[in-house]
Amino acid sequence: MDLSTVWLFVAPPVVGGIIGYFTNDIAIRMLFRPYRAYYIGGRRVPFTPGLIPRNQERLAKRISDTIMGSLLTPEELQNLARRLLQPERVQSALLWLLKLALDQMQGDREQKTAKVLANVLRDLFGQSLPRLLKVLARREDFLEPQLNQIFDRVLLDFQLSEDQANKLADWLLQVVLPPDVIRQALIDFLTDRNIQVIDEGFREKTSGTYWVIANLFGIRNALLRLRSFCLDEREACNARLAELLVSLNVRSRLKELLQNLSMQNLPVSTVRQLRKTLRDTVRSYVQQEGADFLQDLSKSIEWENLASVVLSRLRSSPVVNESLETVSWELALILERYLERDLENIVAQAIPILNIDQVIINRVKATSAADLEAAINGIVKSELQAIVNLGGILGFVIGLFQAATLLWR
Repeated sequence: MDLSTVWLFVAPPVVGGIIGYFTNDIAIRMLFRPYRAYYIGGRRVPFTPGLIPRNQERLAKRISDTIMGSLLTPEELQNLARRLLQPERVQSALLWLLKLALDQMQGDREQKTAKVLANVLRDLFGQSLPRLLKVLARREDFLEPQLNQIFDRVLLDFQLSEDQANKLADWLLQVVLPPDVIRQALIDFLTDRNIQVIDEGFREKTSGTYWVIANLFGIRNALLRLRSFCLDEREACNARLAELLVSLNVRSRLKELLQNLSMQNLPVSTVRQLRKTLRDTVRSYVQQEGADFLQDLSKSIEWENLASVVLSRLRSSPVVNESLETVSWELALILERYLERDLENIVAQAIPILNIDQVIINRVKATSAADLEAAINGIVKSELQAIVNLGGILGFVIGLFQAATLLWR
């Protein structure tokens, strides 16, 4: 056989393999290329751009539907949320946030936290608390247990000590009832009418020796002379009264009276009435003046300084640092109970808000054709190369059949 005859039988398998190989390679490349459309005479050249760039929007929609319909279903999102929001993970996150907030307060140079806390305290003490007290004071049992406890433990057992009784007795004799005040009280009491009433009473209601004295000497003259002495001899009267206070040992008697003064010596009915009077007085004061008092007191307080003191104490308090872990764990348990009850509703509401399907669509549409080609080739490059190789093999096999047919003929 000459060379032309040999080539006649060898050419079909070789040419078939080459055509099959390069045809599949071109077909795979035409999935992505060209990346843009080409136009001749205002008309788009067929097969430009490639199949995937030309249908990228539909591809994005299909990918989104596939992911949302098969992978990220509401049930899968709920399971994912449960795995992410396990109490241990949530507690770690909350503990980190609490420590971060505490560190932020420690490094707050502009005292922003103190200003915020000051505004909160000012509003709470100056606005919210007065309104709340005014509403609560309308109730009949407002502060009843607390006031009864104060009355029983403090006021009922209250008794002046010896030193306190001495000081109070001295204050009463020096400020409340000095000789000049007693003299003036005598003058005010010994009016003509009072003197006449006293004199007539002694004349009519006494008997024996007292009747004789009252009718012969009379009380009227003595009382008139006492009043004149108090009016005319002011200094002397004050001196006599001071001497009488000392000689009658009024200070000691007054001290003993004050020291023995106690509510326990009063009748039970009187004590109950005093307790009720105390409750009614406090309740009435809170209703009428309590709100204004708290608002005026709030205006007089330097809330920013107070807030700084509170925050400073919180920063250095070992109790706060020790309780952060406990607080974070309790908050994690609360969140877990809430999620067990409402996780399905939360996920159902979160899916439209997150708009995951549209995010996938936008992301695929925003990806260039070259990047899509690189991404797909990175995933199935070996499989695509196998398709190209298979095309070459099939072309070679078909060429062999053709060569065999020629040989048989």
